Amino acid sequence: QVQLVESGGGLVQPGGSLRLSCAASAFTLGSYTMSWFRQAPGKERERVSCISKYGSTYADSVKGRFSISRDNAKNTVYLQMNSLKPDDTAIYYCAADLRPQCTAYVTFWGQGTQVTVSS
Repeated sequence: QVQLVESGGGLVQPGGSLRLSCAASAFTLGSYTMSWFRQAPGKERERVSCISKYGSTYADSVKGRFSISRDNAKNTVYLQMNSLKPDDTAIYYCAADLRPQCTAYVTFWGQGTQVTVSS
């Protein structure tokens, strides 16, 4: 059964850091374009970052603070989040797509992990 399982979310103070992990099972993550999305209460889901064979992309709101990476040997993708702000509070979702470049399409979704930035 194909699964994406996120971990690493939690409560952090403004200015702090978190690293989210997304472990894939039943498929080879390295063959997919991987993305992190987030959805805050009352807002639409938005793509935060994407990594493909062509490189990485970031939403303007997280550029310079977030970094996406993948470890194909561990079948895992990561999102390092630094200098966190209250506006980063959301449920973060991992997503995989078979297309070789970052697009609006998603083949598989994870179940999400909550990130709360608050003092």
